Amino acid sequence: MEESVKLRVPPLTGQQENPLALITYLYIGHFLARWGTRMWEFSVALYMINIWPESLLYAAIYGASDSASIAVFGPIIGRWVDKLSCLKVLQLWLVTQNLSFVIAGASVVTLLIHSSLKFTHFSIFMLLMLLINVCGGIGVLSTLAGTIMIEREWLLVISEGQPQEFLTRMNSVTRRIDLCCKLLAPVVTGFIVSFVSLKASAITLALWNTVSVWVEYWLFTSVYHGIPALDQSSQRRMARLLQCDQEMNTLTSEEDSLLPVTGCSSELADRKWNKKISEKISEIPYIAAWRVYLQQEVALPGLALASLFFTVLSFGTLMTATLEWKGIPTYVIGLGRGISAVIGIAATVAYPVLQSRISTIRTGLWSIWSQWTCLLPCIASIWIQSGFLSSYILMGSVAISRLGLWMFDLSVLQHMQDLVTESDRLIVGGVQNSLQSLMELLVYVMGIIISDPRDFWKLAVISFEAVTLAAFLFCIHAYHRLGRAHDPSFGLILVQN
Repeated sequence: MEESVKLRVPPLTGQQENPLALITYLYIGHFLARWGTRMWEFSVALYMINIWPESLLYAAIYGASDSASIAVFGPIIGRWVDKLSCLKVLQLWLVTQNLSFVIAGASVVTLLIHSSLKFTHFSIFMLLMLLINVCGGIGVLSTLAGTIMIEREWLLVISEGQPQEFLTRMNSVTRRIDLCCKLLAPVVTGFIVSFVSLKASAITLALWNTVSVWVEYWLFTSVYHGIPALDQSSQRRMARLLQCDQEMNTLTSEEDSLLPVTGCSSELADRKWNKKISEKISEIPYIAAWRVYLQQEVALPGLALASLFFTVLSFGTLMTATLEWKGIPTYVIGLGRGISAVIGIAATVAYPVLQSRISTIRTGLWSIWSQWTCLLPCIASIWIQSGFLSSYILMGSVAISRLGLWMFDLSVLQHMQDLVTESDRLIVGGVQNSLQSLMELLVYVMGIIISDPRDFWKLAVISFEAVTLAAFLFCIHAYHRLGRAHDPSFGLILVQN
């Protein structure tokens, strides 16, 4: 391995080189950070439906505010991560994420203990609900910053100089860790809620985030200091940004010096002023980030992936709240979400094998159409009269479809890692997450409009149509990328080895 990517164990574990220990630190830190997030994501729907029964309104409002936070600030977060050093990103990410969930958990406990607040002190009730939504939004933005840094920079830097399969395995393992948290956190939370109480689950969440932040910080800083290439990559970013700023200042000074002092100078000054306004608008972080994203070849597959987030056919807030309303026991919902995560974990195992045999794009094609096929029973369950039977078919179909979903997610992620340049990858990551959250926001807006749980089937049909759109978008990209416009064998792309 070249010196620039040489691994060494941090001083806390000795001076001898041990790459495996450092990568293990990264995986453990990722697990701890994702566990608290997954606990909150599963629990918040249960809290909302219990705080205000018989309506999905508060669950939908929380989901909408959560998604709006990333949709609006996601591109800015990407540029912010690009401009700060890794250590500063780590500190802000871990502190704000864990502190936000602690405050949100304490607010939930208060509402559950004083359940009559919505009748006796409605202003206090709304203040606590606002606090939950704000803290939840800050928490997901902090999580986004960490996700961008780990997935879009650290994994790529660590895998430099290694075979392509090394990055594929690291992508699969990090996604597997996330899915393991999706598997275990809802099951544990579901049993706490079912056999202890909702208050106990909120207290557990707050305690977890209070303790884990210290361990997470030690693990991630150990990895950062133990892998010199990570620090070098951060320094290159800082130097590149400084150079860009200096070039912009120099260009502005030169333009000012070339302005002639004549009677026509006012007209030239007006032109220069208009140009400056145009440049300033294009330099607004949000607009500049979207411009960078749309210039990428991977914009179309990114849009296809984002379309899959325009769905209620997942164990998310709206589906969880609907199942709870239909009388499905909480621990059963937790187990259903856990089973879907097991299938997702299987997808992370299958992806490297399939990708190595039929390429990244072909794996993406196979996986998106596999998900579409597995979701067909969800649509069929709409016409089943038995509420319990249709609910179990819904959960089973959604769980099985996770095989295609997570393989497609990994395909698009690796496709972006391969094609996006180093200078753009953090910004592109922020915009991609923003786009995905925008789709989630639209779902929650639909949930606010269609807030009656009896009308959940309408949201399910719209979600299925979004998956269909995603499949066709990726097919268009694959058609052009693989140069099969005049190749009759393109139709065999899904099964070609």
